[in-house]
Amino acid sequence: MNLKEIIESNKENVRNIIKMISGEHNEDLEQEVYLRVWKNSDKYEERGSVKGWISTITKNITKDYLKSAVVRREQLTAEDDTTFDTLRDKKETPELRLITNDRQKRITQAINSLKPKFKEVILYCEVYGHTYEEAAAKYKCPVGTIKSRLYNAKKQLAEELEDLL
Repeated sequence: MNLKEIIESNKENVRNIIKMISGEHNEDLEQEVYLRVWKNSDKYEERGSVKGWISTITKNITKDYLKSAVVRREQLTAEDDTTFDTLRDKKETPELRLITNDRQKRITQAINSLKPKFKEVILYCEVYGHTYEEAAAKYKCPVGTIKSRLYNAKKQLAEELEDLL
């Protein structure tokens, strides 16, 4: 599989992971993921799925981004003294921690409220990064059933978490 095919087949998964962790759509992080995949493609060992490997890279890059000064500080300019008045460390504010914790709790509650068959498939494929085929083998059902369960799980989560999207 060439890089273009890898990007196309993992694009939605990468976007979903970035959105889930950072709470925003970020094309720069997506590009960083694909750049890292390309740079480290020779180091990939076929012990797991490519999707799982890319998911791990995506999670790490997104978490590193959140830790970086880019998110915590606004860009300062010498001409704009008012920037100093609005500068604050967003990662350290109690309000942001409360909002983030609340968001994570709501997502977890929404996933936990899914029917067991929907929950296990959404966790296995979307959170842990396994392929439809791997899920079908694990749960001993056709790939179409896995896709259907994922579709229904995502639909229910979107309805339940509409205000977070």
